[in-house]
Amino acid sequence: MTARTPEERHDGHRGGDGYGVPDGHGHRPGGAGPPDGPHADGPGPLIGRSVPRKEDPRLLTGRGRFVDDLTEPGVLHAQFVRSTVAHGEVTALDLDAVRRVPGVVAAFDATDLGLGDITARLHRPPEEFTETAMPVLARRRVRYIGEPLAVVVARDPYAAEDGLEAARVAYDEREPVVSEAAALADGAPLVHEAAARNTLVDVAPFATEGIDDVFAAAHRVVRVEARTGRQNALPLETRGALAHWDDRAEQLVLRTCTQVPHQVRTVAAGCLGLDERAVRVVVPDMGGGFGLKCVVGREEIATAAAALRLRRPVKWIEDRKDALTASFLAREQHYDVRAAFAADGRILGLDADIVCDMGAYSCYPFTAGIEPLMAAAELPGVYRVPAYRVRGRAVTTNKAPSAPYRGVSRPQYVMVMERLFERAARELGVDAVELRRRNLITDFPYTGINGITYDPGSYRESLDLCERTLREEGWYERRDAAAAAGRRLGIGYACFNERTGYGSAAFAQRRMDMVPGYDLAEVRMDPGGAVSVTTGTMSHGQSHETTLAQIAADVLGLDLAKVKLHQGDTDRVPYGWGTFASRSVTIGGSAVRLAAERLGEKLRRLAAARWDVPWEETELHRGTVRRRDVRDTEVPAVPYAELAALAHFRAHLLPKDLEPGLTATASFDVFHDGTFSNATHGVVAALDEDTGGITLLRYVCVEDCGVAINPQVVEGQCRGGIAQGIAGALFEQITYDERGEPSATGFLDYKVPTAQEIPDITLFHLETPCASNATGAKGVGEGGTIGAPAAVLNAVNDALRATGTELDTLPVTPEAVHRALHGA
Repeated sequence: MTARTPEERHDGHRGGDGYGVPDGHGHRPGGAGPPDGPHADGPGPLIGRSVPRKEDPRLLTGRGRFVDDLTEPGVLHAQFVRSTVAHGEVTALDLDAVRRVPGVVAAFDATDLGLGDITARLHRPPEEFTETAMPVLARRRVRYIGEPLAVVVARDPYAAEDGLEAARVAYDEREPVVSEAAALADGAPLVHEAAARNTLVDVAPFATEGIDDVFAAAHRVVRVEARTGRQNALPLETRGALAHWDDRAEQLVLRTCTQVPHQVRTVAAGCLGLDERAVRVVVPDMGGGFGLKCVVGREEIATAAAALRLRRPVKWIEDRKDALTASFLAREQHYDVRAAFAADGRILGLDADIVCDMGAYSCYPFTAGIEPLMAAAELPGVYRVPAYRVRGRAVTTNKAPSAPYRGVSRPQYVMVMERLFERAARELGVDAVELRRRNLITDFPYTGINGITYDPGSYRESLDLCERTLREEGWYERRDAAAAAGRRLGIGYACFNERTGYGSAAFAQRRMDMVPGYDLAEVRMDPGGAVSVTTGTMSHGQSHETTLAQIAADVLGLDLAKVKLHQGDTDRVPYGWGTFASRSVTIGGSAVRLAAERLGEKLRRLAAARWDVPWEETELHRGTVRRRDVRDTEVPAVPYAELAALAHFRAHLLPKDLEPGLTATASFDVFHDGTFSNATHGVVAALDEDTGGITLLRYVCVEDCGVAINPQVVEGQCRGGIAQGIAGALFEQITYDERGEPSATGFLDYKVPTAQEIPDITLFHLETPCASNATGAKGVGEGGTIGAPAAVLNAVNDALRATGTELDTLPVTPEAVHRALHGA
């Protein structure tokens, strides 16, 4: 199976089967193919076209409505009293003075609100997982600086801040645990008494029999010990919530910026002692999430509790200091990995020890296992690894807790694997790109040593095209000329895959208490022929209003303007798992497609009844249903609006087997290992001899996400992800002093790259469609972030090759480069 570039697709579309799948590349189940119809800027299929984003007119003209734009009559404003120590017992919490501050309406601690805990679970034996409850508001114990202790509610945000200043908290401080090494040291203080050696997760899922013999007999064994820094996902919009009690509906209505509205509903109902029916979660426009918002936060639950208690609207908006210090963080990981190689460069075995610093608590619903379980399961990646042993641990420390962040461990373990190949190439005396070629998976489907089956991808093709591009542009000659002139220029690559479309079967392997996977969709046509689509996914910048509408419109042959997407309302969407893990188009989009096909069948059955022919003899055509055997005016096609009016207004004329109205629902799940996007990134980096500064001169990305529903949206995802990956490689990090005080409280301390630091990015798209879902698409949301750190680090090390020094810690700082350049 060979992937194709867009230029190689025949007649400008995604293939010849009508579904956008290139010939010979699999199929999509269901239906007879989308009809021709008037779409956006002309007739023809919508799938594969960069139609303008439906969201843009609203968002680019300032008419978007985010949580901070919302209000209610008589709204109150909340802020949180937060711990000023990293580890200690709360000996006194006095809020009396707070309540006397002008403008303050109320102040509540955990006892006042009677809140339950947020508890995420894995169904694993005690030696593999330790359950730890995260109280909505801390009671007797605090475990990180910034942990919420009480909520202050006032008439305006300024009075709420004044109230915080009046709070009096006394602590019996304990020694904080501020690093992975300290957490695992003998006799270390325990962050949670239940967690021996401060370990929340300790798994060893793979250990090939005889692996020690493999390493003993290997021609060469290389080792990489790598560390990555703690990061903040840094969505443009910080977290926030607006809650009020609706007497008429007998519901607590919580408007919040979350990727997982139904999970927030579940936790809010549990913590507040309400039926889930009595909690409605609504998500307005959202300014980014990146995984930070796909877990349930404490503050949104406490805000809802205050609104319920006061029976008044309460609003909380997180400031940037709290977002950097007290929100969910990610990425702090330590890898110690060995790889065994044969004399011909074949990898023989992989032996890994992975430790992830997950902070003070398990996040809900994924738990502290989110990072080590991902890394341990998928470390081998795109390479044929015949023997594998791994141990993955999540340790708890006195830092803000961790949550998923775009890529979830894959930027880290891909960086480690690519460093292993670079190091092995130097020791074996072969070209590093050629060494990758010798080990890439090329025969599909391929079941790896980790038990995961990989569907077809373009691993070799993407690597070849990326390398060819940089060679043809002359970067290898420029690198050699720079070296001869005493300047430092380096070229680095990263070759990787990204498992996307995790279904219930894949998530069940983690043994979570809540098992995500499937999604639901409803497609409904109104009496005038316009269509509403509801889905359980949740857009926070991925253009769902466009891409999912493209899928429905393509099936039905409708103009894109006739289709409107609705999501993020737990009363309107029966259930959904939200958006994370690059699942929205692969799973949510498949559900939308199947529902649209069912609606199309209903339209055809209505028309068939009029003509008294089998419905199979009809077809959809440009907003109408027509007879397949009659293509002239003898039997005119019937417009959708006419059929919709019949279904809604004249139910007595409907066939007995058709119900009134035009609504269709569908679900979609993946009962296998998911599908794999893949890519190769190539980077050219220059080092400054005097300052150690790093400048990225060139960036090439060759990606394959299957069928691109909207190529422009795909490119946006890639570019944004690459920018975040570069940020983690070179700039962003939160460190802690010995007291557990975080180093970064604002953008003066937390280094965020600007457009000046991000190079021009050239993107190439290959297409190996997924044959096991209804869209042919694979996920693309995280790939840019996954490949960038490894490619950047390899480019820096290539530029350092004459020094004999290699760097294996991210972010790569100018100080580290300067020391390497000058032999320090």
